[in-house]
Amino acid sequence: MQPKLLMIASLFIGTTLLCNAQAQSSQYKFANRFALPGEGGWDYIAVDEASARLFISHATVVQIVDEKSGALLGTIPDTKGVHGIALAPELNKGFTSNGKEDMLTVFDLKTLAVLGKVATTGKNPDAIVYDPCSKQIFAFNGKSANATILDAKTLQLTATLELPGKPEFAVVDGTGNLYVNIEDKNLLCHINTKTRKVEHAWSVAPGAEPSGLALDVAGQRLFAVCANKLMIVMNAKTGKVIATLPIGERVDGVAFDPVLKRAYSSNGDGTLTVVQEESPDKFTVLENVPTQTGARTIVVDSRTHHIFLPTATLGATPEPTASTPRPRPTLKPGSFVILDVAPIPQ
Repeated sequence: MQPKLLMIASLFIGTTLLCNAQAQSSQYKFANRFALPGEGGWDYIAVDEASARLFISHATVVQIVDEKSGALLGTIPDTKGVHGIALAPELNKGFTSNGKEDMLTVFDLKTLAVLGKVATTGKNPDAIVYDPCSKQIFAFNGKSANATILDAKTLQLTATLELPGKPEFAVVDGTGNLYVNIEDKNLLCHINTKTRKVEHAWSVAPGAEPSGLALDVAGQRLFAVCANKLMIVMNAKTGKVIATLPIGERVDGVAFDPVLKRAYSSNGDGTLTVVQEESPDKFTVLENVPTQTGARTIVVDSRTHHIFLPTATLGATPEPTASTPRPRPTLKPGSFVILDVAPIPQ
């Protein structure tokens, strides 16, 4: 073989071997990529594991998708500025937090018919969670530092809970404990859902600006992901910081798979940080899986272990203004998708 051809062949073989090695080194793959209609931004995503349906906040609607086929099964309309979705399967109800109208939408979980709306007692309801222990809905109002509490059965407002700062994501353990990140104060609050009181406010230092939050109920470990590229692992009983792990940039969500014992940080820079819980006090970053820029919120189906991340093709970011100091990038029309990432069988 001539020297030039030999060099080209060597480069080709080397590149192929490198790509194969990279592919083999990852424990995850793209299983599907579901395109969905509609324009505008998105926020949280939820899963009803019993029916294998995804509930996706998308601008002014919630889209319900079959997680296996990607088929659009229905839409909850008129949810202006929707952020979160809370599911109460035992009551056959779903709830959305509509940030731009300070309302909660209530819908039938089976038929998806809208049952009504409830006004919140604060501004910009964002995170929302159902507590099966007290049968209450907690909607966290991002612009008024409080939470609206609703009886999920009767849909009557029961209380307004004052908080020490701007609430972000929240989780419950099913036995009367609720945890919520306080983004602007670098805190994680522990709330008793029966008494409706804040019992503890723990520092997430060295983490800063915590957003997404997940919980290992069995191990009693909390996972708070922070803007300074750290995942903080905390003891859910004492508030003690157990571990800090590096994650990607522009994080907004985290999910925990209780079967695989893995926490997943969805980073807007286009990576998914996978953290293995080896024991309640030992955690290791397994890898950073490439996803897509903008894929910053997440849900995991603990039965199938598939991970779902909404995103779209991002364009230029407008210049900051006084009214919009942190502008978001423009979105390419028709590019909204749900990424389905799954572990590769070993």
